[in-house]
Amino acid sequence: MATHKIGIIGGTGLYHIEGFTHQKWVTVKTPFGTPSDAFLTGKLAGRDVVFLPRHGRGHRILPSELNHRANIWAMKKLGVQWIISVSAVGSLQAKYKPCDIVVIDQFLDRTKQSAGHTFFGRGIVAHVAFASPICEELRQILLRTARKAGARVHDGGTYVCMEGPAFSTRAESLANHRAGYDVIGMTNLGEAKCAREAEIAYATLAMATDYDCWKKDEHVTLEMILTNLHRNADTAKKVVAQAIAQIPAAPGWKTHTALKNAIMTDRKLWPKKTVAELKPLLAKYL
Repeated sequence: MATHKIGIIGGTGLYHIEGFTHQKWVTVKTPFGTPSDAFLTGKLAGRDVVFLPRHGRGHRILPSELNHRANIWAMKKLGVQWIISVSAVGSLQAKYKPCDIVVIDQFLDRTKQSAGHTFFGRGIVAHVAFASPICEELRQILLRTARKAGARVHDGGTYVCMEGPAFSTRAESLANHRAGYDVIGMTNLGEAKCAREAEIAYATLAMATDYDCWKKDEHVTLEMILTNLHRNADTAKKVVAQAIAQIPAAPGWKTHTALKNAIMTDRKLWPKKTVAELKPLLAKYL
């Protein structure tokens, strides 16, 4: 019987979670290139987990350089059915204070990377439903767990995904603030899109580190982010460990059948090379 694993994507410090045992680094080759790093497999809260340092150990990869397809393909290949993302974000509204957690439920795309946010093309056309880009069942687990952990947590919010690596201009930040968006980051949209196509349940703990630059006299700096990242780390570790124990033993959510009615191309026309590349995703439809 296959073991259904839980993926964690976040900063390098996250894999120092108390109780994360049987650790082993695993390298995965993918048809989409090289993932951010090797994958740290092991046991946490009685479950098989797979951890990926999003920017590589030592933080070597820019947000716009992240190979989302390789990262998510490898997670799927390793048997991951759920992914918890932990991400630093800038707050676009006064109610989200630094070190608050926003359990987001929406995205707004400000990137130019759409070709790198899908596995399809090359002879197979698919259009997954993405009206609700975050898996609601997993989101609710994270929300409940963060509240029980005593964090200051907010239910829902829109994550504006920009490219960077420079932070927003004042004009951009004010526009996002006035439009009523909630947080801003540079990484999670591509992960969420690829996870949906891979039929992996995906949800984000957005950890506020700063007020971007819309707030008068409070401009985001790297020093500010790093200070609050360290303050957020213990909370994130606690929430992740406790949330993992609540995830079902087997996949059965709507997200886990996202491709069922999404592929438009007639099965007889699927190119063999593309099928081979997408085998971890398409296996049950072959």
